Amino acid sequence: MAETPEQPRPRPRPRPRPGSRPDPDDPTSHVHLTDPQALRAFTHPTRMRLVGLLRMSGPLTATQAAELTGQSVASCSYHLRMLAKYGLVDEARGGTGREKPWRATARYTSWPDDADDPAVAEASKALSTTVAELWFERITRAIETRDALPGEWREAEEFGDAVVWLTAAELTSLRDRIRELVEEFAPRLTDPALRPEGAELVDFLRIAFRHRQERPGGGPG
Repeated sequence: MAETPEQPRPRPRPRPRPGSRPDPDDPTSHVHLTDPQALRAFTHPTRMRLVGLLRMSGPLTATQAAELTGQSVASCSYHLRMLAKYGLVDEARGGTGREKPWRATARYTSWPDDADDPAVAEASKALSTTVAELWFERITRAIETRDALPGEWREAEEFGDAVVWLTAAELTSLRDRIRELVEEFAPRLTDPALRPEGAELVDFLRIAFRHRQERPGGGPG
């Protein structure tokens, strides 16, 4: 989920080769979570935020992360160790103890949209729900602070929706075309020289789902 590096989303990607490690400098690199324990471990707003901070501002020490998140140093240190356990972060060079820096292992996080294993399916659903709740908070905050933006940015932002008739194949094609358009700008995440004057970070959400119509008396149609 593409998602901003600050927020994860379920996104199908080619699986890394066995034994290979994600490259955090690759703007399309990702960590693919499939273990139920890893999925549940990542279903934590503080851990998601820590990964996002490391992707955008890292490497960071637990002390620096605490200053940015408002959490205690001990809490950040614990959460960073848990994230490292499941391959989402690792130690960078330099420092010791709580002053050792941490870095994200990839630019994005992905996990199964569907799974035959009930434990994986349930953990994936819980993670997706948490991400959706975080998106809602970010959207609400964006609306509430919109008046502070320059006029050109207020005009450029979009809050809207569309309902269209599509086959599953057409929706897949549309999704992939939009993804390709957005990913043209992915190299700018890691190379500031590619960013034109006036460029700012933009949260670009892509959400599409088959319409669920409520029946009289409740329940999806």
